[in-house]
Amino acid sequence: MAWVFSVSVAVAVILFAYVFFGTGSILDDFVFFAVITAVFPPAVLNYIDYKWRKAVDEHLPDLFRSIVQAQETGMTLPQALEEAAKRKYGPLTAELQKMNAQISWGMSFEEGLLALGRRVKTVLVQRAVPMIIEASRSGGHVEKVFDPMGKFIQTTLLLEKERRTRSRPYIAIIYVAFFVFVFTVIILFKSFFASIEGVPTLGMQATISPEIMQRSFFHMTAIQAFFGGLVAGKMGEGTIVAGLKHSLIMMLLGYFALRLFL
Repeated sequence: MAWVFSVSVAVAVILFAYVFFGTGSILDDFVFFAVITAVFPPAVLNYIDYKWRKAVDEHLPDLFRSIVQAQETGMTLPQALEEAAKRKYGPLTAELQKMNAQISWGMSFEEGLLALGRRVKTVLVQRAVPMIIEASRSGGHVEKVFDPMGKFIQTTLLLEKERRTRSRPYIAIIYVAFFVFVFTVIILFKSFFASIEGVPTLGMQATISPEIMQRSFFHMTAIQAFFGGLVAGKMGEGTIVAGLKHSLIMMLLGYFALRLFL
């Protein structure tokens, strides 16, 4: 819904600018901010969703330790989960409370767990839910299942954190390369193209217009920022959509740099 709404607004802005201002340089500004309008809401929602899912995964080991402790006191698995829902596990607490409410309304324990997995949809939760269901079916000392499961999730989270830490220098390289590109564009335009207005090129009568070169550099900077941000998201968080926030940052910085110095 965010994509549909934001893209619709962006298309309306571009059509408005084309009808009233034609294809001049002012159209570039309208198209640029139309792209920002199209990308901004999905980027913000994606980041909020990413932080929410990350918080859910980070509280899973604490949840499993709580289940193990509750079962060691003689509680059944449903009772242990009901007791865990009274504690603070970040956004996971609300999902556990929903699951317990559904079970109290007549939904089976397995159906409640599956509904929890469908709502959260993180990789770790989708792996953990079937194991919890199988442990519930098998009976016996199911705490022996949750203890290694919690350690496995903790190890997975540590590996993911290490991967993000190692990818940060590569993201920084993308930002540095973009800023070097913008700096080179500004220096090249100021020292070369701005001083050859009206000079024939390659012995022909055609001349290079600084306005045309300025628009070309603006287009190249916007494209470089947008796709560079997508690459940064793929390298840092593993998804292209996560790179939209990097694209927004670099596009805005590039825009203001060119408008101030060109």
